[in-house]
Amino acid sequence: MTDIFIKSFNRPFYLDRCLTSVYRLVSGSFRVTVLDDGTPQKYMERIREKFPEVKILTSENYPKKNEAIAENLSSGKEINGFEIPTELWISVAQNATEYFIMTEDDVWFTREINIDSLVSEMKNLDVSLLKLGWLGNFRDDQNLEIENLSEDIQRTVPKNLFLGNEKVMEAFFYNKLKFFTFLYKLGKVDNFTQRKYWALVSILMGLYRKDYWLETWKNIHGKVDEKRQLTNAAAFYRNNQNNRNFIARLNREALKTTFQSSATNSYHRYGNAFDVNLFNHQISESWLKGDFDAMQNFPDDFSIEYFEKFLDEKIDRNEMRSWIGQFKQQYKNLGCDVG
Repeated sequence: MTDIFIKSFNRPFYLDRCLTSVYRLVSGSFRVTVLDDGTPQKYMERIREKFPEVKILTSENYPKKNEAIAENLSSGKEINGFEIPTELWISVAQNATEYFIMTEDDVWFTREINIDSLVSEMKNLDVSLLKLGWLGNFRDDQNLEIENLSEDIQRTVPKNLFLGNEKVMEAFFYNKLKFFTFLYKLGKVDNFTQRKYWALVSILMGLYRKDYWLETWKNIHGKVDEKRQLTNAAAFYRNNQNNRNFIARLNREALKTTFQSSATNSYHRYGNAFDVNLFNHQISESWLKGDFDAMQNFPDDFSIEYFEKFLDEKIDRNEMRSWIGQFKQQYKNLGCDVG
């Protein structure tokens, strides 16, 4: 048995797509749990009706986040997307199977995998993180030593990472005592150095060994703190770097995500008038009525033209397309395949 956890917030049409892809394409022994942070009850009831086998847990912030969604729709007040339910995530991980997938509602499987076979290989090869997707980003392969371990799995060994204990890595990522500045002046690091450490983690698309996932989320108290995650990952990896199989990936990606929506406006502000919260509401309402097909254009993302069919005049199409273009460009600049 392997746990599949899906973090969810206010995009039931994407959650529907995610869950449908799991039951279509994942074989083996697994159980699915949705970890929801405030999606309106009427949408979650429809998810329960469609996927009765799925367990749904709600965060301690659920009532507050639910209220924030309603207030946003009535007054336009922003939803705080930087407040995250880490207590729920960590609690379920602590009680999870030895290996588990932790993903999000806007991620979906694109090809068949057998989860029992993958977990068995991870155990035999001593892999702590198997990346099931990496956003089509092969640019960063130049920073990796890559070797096939099996027909399905490649080891990915990061090259030339500065590694230290937790205190040293805190100084490195947070520039305590100007430590990173000092290394920069010496020419030991540059503006792209810290980005290389993302080779050690996978926020959206990882099949993790439990102890490693829990370590990467240590001391993260309800707020988005990517530097803390990288600090934790680097310190743990330092103690396991002799294991060249510690980080691995599939030979071919099995997961995809969207670059056309976000859970809130918090993460992607591009200076235009597009309101992603209103967009999510209008698509969710169409989905609830049965008009919106959660699998349109699958396994690729929904077409923009399809989205537009379900939007009223409150959503400016040009502003929406501009927002999506800037969102995609942000990740394209990192080397991702944004579709």
